Amino acid sequence: MTTTLYGIPNCDTVKKARAWLADNGHDFTFHDFKKQGLTRDLVASWLEQLDWETLVNRKGTTWRNLPDERKAQIVDKASALELMLENPSVIKRPVLQGVGPVSVGFSLDAYAAKFKDAA
Repeated sequence: MTTTLYGIPNCDTVKKARAWLADNGHDFTFHDFKKQGLTRDLVASWLEQLDWETLVNRKGTTWRNLPDERKAQIVDKASALELMLENPSVIKRPVLQGVGPVSVGFSLDAYAAKFKDAA
């Protein structure tokens, strides 16, 4: 399976993940989900491996700018899926797929362990 990093290019955490992957010689495809979009099947597959509360970034600007009524509607996997398809920027970034289980976020230690285990 191809390693794919999902996110948006101007996100600092995505920049760090991309730099780490490149600096450590890992081939990957970058998918800008604001420009290239996301399919229902793809996000649903993430939700099979990750809890919806992990994928929805409640600390980000996109979440904070949602009306309170909309936030109150996000109560389960199905409602989170709809929100993520409507507003991909609400997804915690980056999402890494193709090396072990899907993961979200970036840390040096987590990526080092993930790629060591995959070797």
